[in-house]
Amino acid sequence: MKKGRSDKGLKMVIFTLLIIGLGILFSASAVISIESAGNPYYYFIHQLLYGVLPGLIMFFICQKINYKTWKKFSLLIFFASLVLMVLVFVPGLGLKYGGAQRWLNLGFTSIQPAEFMKLGIIIYLSALFGKKDIHKNGIINLISFLAIMTMVGGLMALQSDVGTLALVVIVGFIIYFISGGGFLHLGIIITVYTASFFALTKFFPHRIARFITFFNPGFDPQGISYQINQAILAIGSGGILGLGLGNSMQKHNYLPEPMGDSIFAIAAEEIGFIGALVLVTLFVLLIIKGLKVAKKSTDEFGKLTAIGIVSWIAFQTIINIAAITKLIPLTGIPLPFLSYGGSSMIAMMAGLGILVNISKHTTRD
Repeated sequence: MKKGRSDKGLKMVIFTLLIIGLGILFSASAVISIESAGNPYYYFIHQLLYGVLPGLIMFFICQKINYKTWKKFSLLIFFASLVLMVLVFVPGLGLKYGGAQRWLNLGFTSIQPAEFMKLGIIIYLSALFGKKDIHKNGIINLISFLAIMTMVGGLMALQSDVGTLALVVIVGFIIYFISGGGFLHLGIIITVYTASFFALTKFFPHRIARFITFFNPGFDPQGISYQINQAILAIGSGGILGLGLGNSMQKHNYLPEPMGDSIFAIAAEEIGFIGALVLVTLFVLLIIKGLKVAKKSTDEFGKLTAIGIVSWIAFQTIINIAAITKLIPLTGIPLPFLSYGGSSMIAMMAGLGILVNISKHTTRD
């Protein structure tokens, strides 16, 4: 295999989204920053120091390392991700916020292990199912897949992180399918996890409330329907051209999570339909370029890893935007490149660094 040059177009789209995302985050977080620290830069600087800077370091490191190296350490990476997720439940180490226990206290900052598990499970499943003639083992591989996903899913369910759980299941399913999983096995997987989803509603009744507000947004407008109603109001207020960057009204303590799950609504309010369309177009370009890297990959591990990373970013983007625009029930999942969160940024940039490295080892037209 001859090492070529990385896809410059792919890197250009990545850094364009990163810059635009930082601009939108700065605007969306300004009001909360003033209230928390007395200046509008607090959360923006925090994201730069604990998200973007280490994320860029991971990106440049991962784009230099031959992607096949990750295959050798796939089990170790997956195991380390599992350990971090378990440590969340250790008293004194785990942090609880908003009724969810998802964070690990490092003293100077905190991390969300589930974000790193997204990349960890992609690498592990790609290594596991990227072996030659893997699906000749049939039922054994199906059981292995279900066991792995159930173990990870159980930890995420205990952390009350159903949004990330759904994303991981979707990405895992795609990797299994692309690797050659039979339709019977795929049907079993869909049946098992559909039943599991409905079972989860028994343990997390607030999920049922989100379905209620999805079908009837007028139900409890000051309670469970408040966030989605305010988000729709923000998007509608932006019109075609938007109110202008920095001029959102909803970020003034009207819309919950303006720099987190709801940031797309703030963006649409400020940059309007045209700006939001440009933003979505950039995501589409990133996905198309990532899929081209997967298609041209010279080995199965590279192809599955590229597809896994692209699927992760694609479906995380789709779920976030679809939820905040009321196309699906509201779920708490960050928007790539835009939402505040260091762990999400670091893990994503590491994954994109691996994707760029894979592009160096693809077949040329």
